[in-house]
Amino acid sequence: MAAESAGPGPGPGSGSGSGSEPRPLCPEHDQPLRWFCCSERRLVCAACAGLGGRCRGHRIRRAEERAEELRNKIVDQCERLQLQSAGITKYVAEVLPGKNQRAVSTASAARELVIQRLGLVRSLCESEEQRLLEQVHGEEERAHQSILTQRAHWADALQKLDTIRTSLVDMLTHLDDLQLIEAEGILDPQESEKLNFNEKCTLSPLLTQLWATAVLRSLSGTEDVRIDERTASPLLQLSDDRRTLTFNAKKSKACADGLERFDHWPNALAATSFQAGLHAWTVNVQNSCAYKVGVALVQLPRKGSGSDSRLGHNAFSWVFSRYDQEFCFSHNGQHEPLRLLRCPAQLGVLLDLQAQELLFYEPASGTVLHTHHAAFPGPLFPVFAVADQTISIVH
Repeated sequence: MAAESAGPGPGPGSGSGSGSEPRPLCPEHDQPLRWFCCSERRLVCAACAGLGGRCRGHRIRRAEERAEELRNKIVDQCERLQLQSAGITKYVAEVLPGKNQRAVSTASAARELVIQRLGLVRSLCESEEQRLLEQVHGEEERAHQSILTQRAHWADALQKLDTIRTSLVDMLTHLDDLQLIEAEGILDPQESEKLNFNEKCTLSPLLTQLWATAVLRSLSGTEDVRIDERTASPLLQLSDDRRTLTFNAKKSKACADGLERFDHWPNALAATSFQAGLHAWTVNVQNSCAYKVGVALVQLPRKGSGSDSRLGHNAFSWVFSRYDQEFCFSHNGQHEPLRLLRCPAQLGVLLDLQAQELLFYEPASGTVLHTHHAAFPGPLFPVFAVADQTISIVH
């Protein structure tokens, strides 16, 4: 490529000088290095840049032009650095103090909001506590007064019977008809619910919600629940980690038909049962429109197409179920419809065996979907059923 200005000649005197200042010499031709080869990025002499030189055809510029270009670049860089320094100085002097002030004021507002909201929750909890304790006290007083009334009634009845019995012994031959009728009117004691303490007086949706949230936060983690492959229906495919159940309308012939296996309904039991304490586990249900999740006794029948082995249709199972857009809680053939605002992607199960309570909730929001109190007669197994696609135990 030709030189940008007048091309250097091949002779030693080619090119313009730069005054009396001595220039370094080319080690190959012993000529001043007055040119810059843009291709090789180095200083060269006129002979190197000439027709027979090693830089023939390269883009050649005068060394002074290249030096001036570099000077201009350095000046530009210095100006940019100066502007950058000025910007940083202004940022430190003007912006950061403002950000610090805003951070302080925002933190103060956030602190006040936390205190305000927790104060409201605390006040609400105290009011609910007072209300429930008063309700418990009132129920206790009512039951106590009922018992006292019954005791007085039956004490009076005993006294009348004793009087009549004495009279009957003394006057057996002269029995009065009115006394006979009165003795007949005194009935035997009958059981009455009024004499029992009503445990439902402590039921409170607010308390249940707060309690469930607190318990779920305090638990170290959910249970490592896995499916017992011996129980899985032939309609279900079990993953290698034994946490995922996939529905298949065609029964698998690879499953051995043991005593533990459900042979008709698409059910499966967990390998572990719970007898005491608090337990929680979560099931991913977002891919299924037909499933059941809950707990069951080991006595749950496994064979046949009847209700005995269908989850929620017998006395051995308690389940939360979904079919299309309908949700319900089922036990012993009783189905309680549940109104949910949205289909949960995950379903959490909380089992409190000390309080004999089964609770279903949505992990994402902590919303309690349903609670059930029952006197569970034995160890409970997590139980699952799926009739559409897949559900998975989250761990």
